[in-house]
Amino acid sequence: MGFLLFLLLAIHVDPARAADSHGPLLTFDKREHRAMPDISNVPRIRFLTTLDFPPFEFLDAEGRLSGFNVDLARELCETLGVTAKCQIQALPFDELQTALENRAGDAVIAGISVTPDLRTKFDFSRPYLQLSARFLSMKKAAGEAVTPMKLAAGKVGVVKDTAHQAMLKAYFPNLNPVLYDDRAAMLKALKAGEVDTVFGEGLALAFWSASGEADNCCAFRGGPFYSGHFLGEGMTIMTRPDEPLAAAFDHGLLELARSGKLNELFVKYFPPGLY
Repeated sequence: MGFLLFLLLAIHVDPARAADSHGPLLTFDKREHRAMPDISNVPRIRFLTTLDFPPFEFLDAEGRLSGFNVDLARELCETLGVTAKCQIQALPFDELQTALENRAGDAVIAGISVTPDLRTKFDFSRPYLQLSARFLSMKKAAGEAVTPMKLAAGKVGVVKDTAHQAMLKAYFPNLNPVLYDDRAAMLKALKAGEVDTVFGEGLALAFWSASGEADNCCAFRGGPFYSGHFLGEGMTIMTRPDEPLAAAFDHGLLELARSGKLNELFVKYFPPGLY
């Protein structure tokens, strides 16, 4: 996310506050200490991911597994001094949990949402990337403030029966949004001028607005907005609870934040303006 100069790795914030435009809100405090657990007896670390969620995981032009999560796994292995033990394998998304349970892999790095049920079965690293919600508007309105009065003056679209619809209702209860069955229909309506603004997942909106399909129609308006309640804890690495890998990854993520390498990955894979 060229979106950011990722300068604020040590910020802690309230849910749903708008972020500074320089970076995502991650819970890394460079002053904290995370002991490195002993993983010398771990014979290998097999990361499991997917193929079809760019820029996090995808096959590049030469057919090699690439992406933010893939590079992050490699950087973690180097930082932890276990590169020789590391492997990365891609599976269909719906097979990842079963593969981890059956010991066909040791860590899932694929954006699986952390739920109370999964926490009873698995360990998770700390989040390494927060998900945000954003307003995307026709460019004529992009510079206006995000307030209930300003938004109510136009039409705001959102995909129905989603966390973003619930979040919009909670934070802007006086709005009467226009509901759409899916993101594609919502964005088509935005580009056609049927609505002035839409509210949705920041990453998806950033890539769409930068695409040829958007034809330079739109820009972010205010935000970003964060909420653990509505949007979850963020991206983490899932491991089995009988191994010390989650704690080791916590240590490695902190070291990558301190060294600036996490920032470098972020700038490499993501376009400007998301956060």
